[in-house]
Amino acid sequence: MRLRRSHALIVLAVVVLAVVGGLVLRGRAADVRYVTATVDRGDVLDVVGATGTLQAVTTVQVGSQVSGTIQSLYADFNSIVRKGQVLARLDPSLLQARLGQVQAGLISAQANVERARATVEDARQKLARAEKLFGEQLLPQADLETARATHAEAVAALKGSQAAVTQAAANVRQAQVDMAHTVIAAPIDGVVIARNVDVGQTVAASLQAPVLFVIANDLSRLQVSASIDEADVGRVRAGQEATFRVDAFPNEVFTGTVEQVRLQPVTLQNVVTYTTIIGVDNPGQRLMPGMTATVSVVVERRDDVLRIPASALRFRPEGFEAGAAASGGPAAGGAASGTGGGGAGAAPGGGRRRGAGRGGASPAATDGSAPLAARAGTSGRPALVFVLDDKGEPQPARIRPGITDGQFVEVVDGLTEGQAIVTGVAAETAQGATPRPGGTPAANPFSPARPQRRSR
Repeated sequence: MRLRRSHALIVLAVVVLAVVGGLVLRGRAADVRYVTATVDRGDVLDVVGATGTLQAVTTVQVGSQVSGTIQSLYADFNSIVRKGQVLARLDPSLLQARLGQVQAGLISAQANVERARATVEDARQKLARAEKLFGEQLLPQADLETARATHAEAVAALKGSQAAVTQAAANVRQAQVDMAHTVIAAPIDGVVIARNVDVGQTVAASLQAPVLFVIANDLSRLQVSASIDEADVGRVRAGQEATFRVDAFPNEVFTGTVEQVRLQPVTLQNVVTYTTIIGVDNPGQRLMPGMTATVSVVVERRDDVLRIPASALRFRPEGFEAGAAASGGPAAGGAASGTGGGGAGAAPGGGRRRGAGRGGASPAATDGSAPLAARAGTSGRPALVFVLDDKGEPQPARIRPGITDGQFVEVVDGLTEGQAIVTGVAAETAQGATPRPGGTPAANPFSPARPQRRSR
């Protein structure tokens, strides 16, 4: 009984293995469908991305130089004001009292000057009489010296009284200036974008003047303060075109011009960035200060040039050997290694790299190698793409890429318009065509969908 059960289990296992093996062989024998794209013409932009904040070109914080209580307000948020227009008034009662005190002190100092002048005149007359009597030998020498000393003391007292008058007058002018500062006026023409006080609020001006209002000079002209990473700031120059979007208008693209790249570095969490100022026209004043902008600075632009999808640079067929493709010498081998990351299917020295799936990209090629390949092409380094021959098999073709925008790559040399290049591969099964795992980004369900140009 046990022997029969063992035989049955063995037979069942053989059947299962046979079925599994047949399925595997059937999957391997499935036809390969290559996804192709057509070399076309279009615009390619090499951009530097950043984020920034919209702000007015000139923003003035209006404060108070004196302490007091807000007595009245004459401006609110979004108020259009002119230079010299009254925005607010502080309660002047305490400053008026102080002004009265210093004015009284000035009057007292002036009276002291008059008293000192009278004393000087009296001392001068006594000194003249003493000198006359001393000349007639009717007055001793000591009395003459005493008269001279009294006169000198009176003159010095007059000068002191005059200085006191000057000081009292300065105190009066200071009190008058403080009284004038109870009236808060607009320093420039503009729009009030912030009001930080209300009527009855106490303003304390000590070491730092409190900010009562914030006025933007002209909202028809704004600027974006963008933070450019240190890895990209070397390619940004004044005068370059820039585009940006804001969350308030997600379907619109706004344009500006780079005006300044500031030399001051900003370090945040060990990341160094440089502030770049981008001028923006805002005639309709739809853009508002404080909006967050997603900026793209156009470093280079190519209009109406040959271009291919960036995925074509990452594609390598299964079992591809760069050394075999380099029949013309080391230049072709260098082409395989010059595709931005060196090894989209090729091992160092022109050998074969196994392990990538059929039509799959190597790990080095899936981490952003296409932009690197395109940048390398601008220095004359070639790259490899694959075209289909008459039998429908991919054949390597050496090209010289130009700039890239991440989606398309400029083709400087090596291809012609309308030529089909391979961008990916999918296996045809009984249920239909399904992409191979680990394939190119065009076959990756988590990658952004791109329009399929042509397939065979």
